[in-house]
Amino acid sequence: MRLSDLFLCVAAKRLRAVEAEPARSNQHEFNGVAALRNMLGDDRRTLAARFILLGDDESPLACDGSLTWYDARERHATRTEYRLYFPPCEVMTEAREGDMIVFGLREDGSMLVIIGAAGTTGESQLSWLFGLSPAADGGYAVASPELLEQDIGFAGSYILEELGVEIAAAGDDGQLEHLLSTFGSAFPPTAVFSTYARDSLPHVSSLDDPDGALVAWFEQEERLFRMFERHLVAQRLREGFGEDVDAFTGYALSVLNRRKARAGKALENHVEQVLKDWGVPYTRECRTENNSKPDFIFPGCSEYHQTNFPQDQLRMLAVKSTCKDRWRQVLAEAARVSRKHLLTLEPGISVQQTTEMVDHAVQLVIPRGIQSSFQDAQREELISLGEFVGMAQANLWSS
Repeated sequence: MRLSDLFLCVAAKRLRAVEAEPARSNQHEFNGVAALRNMLGDDRRTLAARFILLGDDESPLACDGSLTWYDARERHATRTEYRLYFPPCEVMTEAREGDMIVFGLREDGSMLVIIGAAGTTGESQLSWLFGLSPAADGGYAVASPELLEQDIGFAGSYILEELGVEIAAAGDDGQLEHLLSTFGSAFPPTAVFSTYARDSLPHVSSLDDPDGALVAWFEQEERLFRMFERHLVAQRLREGFGEDVDAFTGYALSVLNRRKARAGKALENHVEQVLKDWGVPYTRECRTENNSKPDFIFPGCSEYHQTNFPQDQLRMLAVKSTCKDRWRQVLAEAARVSRKHLLTLEPGISVQQTTEMVDHAVQLVIPRGIQSSFQDAQREELISLGEFVGMAQANLWSS
């Protein structure tokens, strides 16, 4: 899938105080320079809009609203002054001067308005996804047609789904029929589904490419899961909930919770398969100090609890499908391990966050195909899953 399948055009700028801070101005407007005029035309129009604020928090802040595009001097014979008006909403209330704002026009005529808080992972991800780095003077930058035609790949899909832009689960009736014949009308345990996803890609081997296999397996499980989930949820909706609002909200909450819990466990399952394929000794969820359970301990739990086992030969690997501020949780795990390793699939983590990780002796493990979403200086501090596995095999841990 390409960005052009989702957006007709995209433009971005840095917010100025009069646009973002109510204490400085109540105008609730963006000036409509050429970039917006090329996007929206000359005629007055009102667009449905979804506003989203991305930062370093676990979940984006979002609200629905509208935008009105108009010429403030439409009655003047020779002058024009186009503006884009937005009514008050929570996202714009939280926005600040210097934040990056992205306007994405959809095919249905609606607008996605995304704010990346300055200096955060959200800003870094938006800048990479759309290839935009607007200047601080409030001028607009426009995504190039060439970039919009590129395949979004795994990292792009990840960011878009964070924005609520769901990527359609490509598949055929044969795949759905096989899921139904295998699992019936209920989801199996995550470990079983992870194995099913890997078995459906017999040509993918972690012995050939640990990084590529991990991403391919995880992406395949996501695709199959969404296909299966869409069928099961549609079936449940057809059955209906009558007038039982609590039953409906409870079911909706269970769907969301299942999505969140499954993704993290699925990634752990696929990492574990890579370790098994390469013959790396480990213990999964070893219980350590303060009842914490790191995802993986090397070479194993028994060695960890042997007081005479060399501390410099112990390592841990935390696995998180999304990182955000949650990376700090690993600092309290496995006290005997001074240098923690953290594997995540999250692209474009901010410079501020990766700098903090380095300062706290956290080594990021990022699959090779996702590393391009990081800045050059950041990539010097990253290692791939293949490199991690190689060190584990040879027990050559970086100090």
